[in-house]
Amino acid sequence: MIARKLLGAVALGLITTVASAAYPERDITGTIMWGAGGAMDVVSRAVQPHAEAVLGKKIVMVNKPGGTGAISTNFVNNAPADGYNILFGAENPQLHKVLGLAEFDYDKFFPVTIFARSVGVVVVKADAPWKTMTELVEDAKKRPSKIKMAMTGPGGLPHTVASMLGAVTKLNTVSVPFDGEGPAVTAVMGGHADFAPVGVGAATESIKAGRVRALAVVNTEPVDSLPNVPPITKEYPDFGKFLPWGPFYGVFVRKDTPDDIKAALVKAFKTATDNPQFKQLMADRGNIMMNISGAEAEAFMTKWQSVTSWLLHDVGAAKISPEKFGIPKP
Repeated sequence: MIARKLLGAVALGLITTVASAAYPERDITGTIMWGAGGAMDVVSRAVQPHAEAVLGKKIVMVNKPGGTGAISTNFVNNAPADGYNILFGAENPQLHKVLGLAEFDYDKFFPVTIFARSVGVVVVKADAPWKTMTELVEDAKKRPSKIKMAMTGPGGLPHTVASMLGAVTKLNTVSVPFDGEGPAVTAVMGGHADFAPVGVGAATESIKAGRVRALAVVNTEPVDSLPNVPPITKEYPDFGKFLPWGPFYGVFVRKDTPDDIKAALVKAFKTATDNPQFKQLMADRGNIMMNISGAEAEAFMTKWQSVTSWLLHDVGAAKISPEKFGIPKP
């Protein structure tokens, strides 16, 4: 009887190993946190075919914006932890707790790969009257609550950069929500918003095509893809206390996904991220390559959460103190 049970256990183990080794056996659903045309969407769809080449199966991409990333994050978190539902996400969930948007952040997820990070840029319509950040800020002061800023929701890049601007310049504008940075840039082009702080990757092509004009990059020095755009610290040196800062892009699965499936995804996306074509696209869009996963990625995300959560708290933009969640102050 004991021998029969042992044989059964061995057989079950072999079956499980064979089944795991077959991953993926069918197409994978990739949920993109933000809407079509934004930086997260572009990065996700650019890396997708290279990952598919390694996995041998399709990744069916679905945009699921809303709640500053909370809707897509919650969707994948509630899906089976079997590797067939993966999240293409940006930095936003790391702020969900302090902004009161959700009760969890990326602590329930495993970072398969953090592809790259970016910096922000402030854009206006090509024929807008403002040629510098100072002109925009001073006009906003003269006409409080008259100038419209395109936003993507609490905790998004526009919200965070606006909080920094408000702390340094006492900027007083009206926020107009959109489902991602792509729609925000489009809104500026169409005159539905006066300006937008967005990721460099979401705006570079429109800037180079002359559809929008960049006033400043949210950095202490110019970026390679936009060498003629001044850093925001040139006009507002005090902004430097918040920098360097910027969004990041990656792919995630539930933390309780089987280790062998995690390993297969890490291998696929590390290879995809290292693809020369993808790396060139990232460089062209002003992104800084990272290609980190696992513990290294978690350490990076923890530091980012600490810095940004306390930044929002200190400027009065956080609803709940980071201290409540044990987020250490940098």
